[in-house]
Amino acid sequence: MTALAPLAPYQVEAYNTAKYSDNKIHDDAIARKFGFGGGLVPGVDVYAYMTHQPVARWGRAWLERGTAECRFSKPVYDGDIASVIATEDADGLDLKVESRGVVCATGGAALPAALAPPSLDEFARVAERAERPPASPDSLPVGAWLGIVPVQATPELAADYLRDVRETLPLYAAEGLVHPVVVLRMCNFALNRNVALGPWMHVGSTVRNFAPARVGDALWVRAKVTGNYEHKGHLFVDIDALVLANDATPVARVSHISIYRPRQVMAA
Repeated sequence: MTALAPLAPYQVEAYNTAKYSDNKIHDDAIARKFGFGGGLVPGVDVYAYMTHQPVARWGRAWLERGTAECRFSKPVYDGDIASVIATEDADGLDLKVESRGVVCATGGAALPAALAPPSLDEFARVAERAERPPASPDSLPVGAWLGIVPVQATPELAADYLRDVRETLPLYAAEGLVHPVVVLRMCNFALNRNVALGPWMHVGSTVRNFAPARVGDALWVRAKVTGNYEHKGHLFVDIDALVLANDATPVARVSHISIYRPRQVMAA
């Protein structure tokens, strides 16, 4: 078998897609009060940059059965160059994102054998909350189920995702597929559409893909709170989320970790 050529580093000019969102950790002024250099590029978008390398290596197969993990340790800022470095290892690809000379994110990707998706019966289907209580241990108790009003993957939305994450691979537009950044966005929606959040941060995810989302799909998420705890002064919430197309086809299962109340907020 012919060895695959090493993947060259992938460079992208980072773009803060959430600068004007409700999450003020992405606002320059608020983020600077917390000690950052400016508004943070969302973790889901940094993950989007990381997915370029496994899709470049394995193509559509990775969207159909690939795995990924990502952990965000340092901010990526709007307008900076983010370099995604992929190194072959025994498990697949070791990934890291560097910007401003520091490692900002680490993780990996692999292409294991196909695995049957979990049964939909394992994930309760609940409605998005009509009112959003403040995020707290009481409003996000372990065992609570979260749902969202489905998001329609229109051609415009799919094109916006590709533009915003600066994706250069032609696969998505050519085959009518939605970029995998949508998977982690759905997980964020499970939180921010069900509880009221101040400045907060997505800090890491583990992803198992089952099928690509397609343009025209209605995208759902069924999520269960699996952890709510304090660590180093931050309040964390963990969710186990199943992202679905048309409330029927599993797209991905995600273990999603967020700081829903940073220690800087509690100290203010």
